[in-house]
Amino acid sequence: MLNFSSTRRRAGLVAITTAALLGVCGCQAPVNIEDADVPAWKEKVLPAASGVVLEDSGKILNRDPLVKESPNVPAGSYTLTMACDGGGKAYFAVSSGGTKIADAAAACNGSLDVVKIKMPVSGTLNISTSSVDAPLIFAYHVVAAAA
Repeated sequence: MLNFSSTRRRAGLVAITTAALLGVCGCQAPVNIEDADVPAWKEKVLPAASGVVLEDSGKILNRDPLVKESPNVPAGSYTLTMACDGGGKAYFAVSSGGTKIADAAAACNGSLDVVKIKMPVSGTLNISTSSVDAPLIFAYHVVAAAA
């Protein structure tokens, strides 16, 4: 003969244990990068800045680099502020006139990473953004460094 009260207790304990384990691990569905609203995300994570000489944001869905260019950037010191989300890292290769100025990276956890860059001479500023951890979303801007 089956003991229904014992079976119900076990089923209840299994349900409670499962719910507790899901709550402890904080399991949630991962963000779907392909459907991400990049402008809304950028507005939350990247502070507004005046005097931006170059900026970009978007989705990296594969390992192909995305290149953005700004002509006529004066020589001087600048700050590159970067953010990305989706896991892993995004890489930012900064160059001018075919000469590498800096390599920078941002951890893709929604926090900001900031690096100083120096334009040795006036000219075109290029930033190539890439990641081996695609898909992810990214945003950055370059502004004149505070004196």
